[in-house]
Amino acid sequence: MSAQETTAQPEVTGFFDERTSTVSYVVADPASRRAAVIDPVWDYEPRSGRTACRSQDCIQAHVAERGLTVDWLLDTHPHADHLTAVAQLQAKLGGRTGIGRGLTAVQQTWKQVYNLDVALPANGAQYDRLFDDGERFAIGGLAVTVIATPGHTPACVSYRIGDCVFVGDTLFMPDYGTARADFPGGDAGQLYRSIRRLLDLPPQTRLFTCHDYQPGGRPVAWESTVAEQRAGNKHVREGVSEDEFASWRRERDACLDLPELLLPALQVNIRGGRLPETEDNGTAYLKIPLDKF
Repeated sequence: MSAQETTAQPEVTGFFDERTSTVSYVVADPASRRAAVIDPVWDYEPRSGRTACRSQDCIQAHVAERGLTVDWLLDTHPHADHLTAVAQLQAKLGGRTGIGRGLTAVQQTWKQVYNLDVALPANGAQYDRLFDDGERFAIGGLAVTVIATPGHTPACVSYRIGDCVFVGDTLFMPDYGTARADFPGGDAGQLYRSIRRLLDLPPQTRLFTCHDYQPGGRPVAWESTVAEQRAGNKHVREGVSEDEFASWRRERDACLDLPELLLPALQVNIRGGRLPETEDNGTAYLKIPLDKF
């Protein structure tokens, strides 16, 4: 810990996007008023192909109301269920963008799906920073530690800030369980081992998930503790072995439909939240590969 870092706990504010069941976060250092935005949403309507900034506007308004300065715009992974707004918000709020170094593996896979060999360098340069496991950086006086949590995708990372960990899609609330592991590069056994890294943290550690699907129609929730996950997660509670989990997860994933926005979202998200270049008529187009999945 540097001389500028403190043991203060972050202020955490969640923003729930009902359209994609995504939770985005603003994480602030109460002393310096420096902040990070994690997993922001760029609104996209697939029927019309229209984008909007409603979700971004809520975050931007919160930042202004709280007098925050945004240092970081972070993704936990290249999302398959929404378009990331890190680039959009960077243009409005400043700061640096970051994601796990495994992004390059995801880019390499998906640029082939979209036939982007020339148009997309698979080097992660679309983000300002690619994080390695165990890497540390700061949000004002708050120390952040990156925990690699692959399995859902090769690029998944979690961000540990004070007593909080932002786990992306690796874990959901205990009554919903865990992420799928059947996307290209996903691995159920690896997902289990990543989850165990999280569940080996101190029991009081607070875990913040990127989605809540409100099973049974319960109110939306996004915060749990390691102790609650160990005791009650329907997929990986204490006593469930890696073999048991991986076998069940593979069987379950084989029955799941692809996320509605996977094909639009990935080609934007591997570009760091940017649309393809506009064509000679001034319009940008998303590609949908036919008969690929």
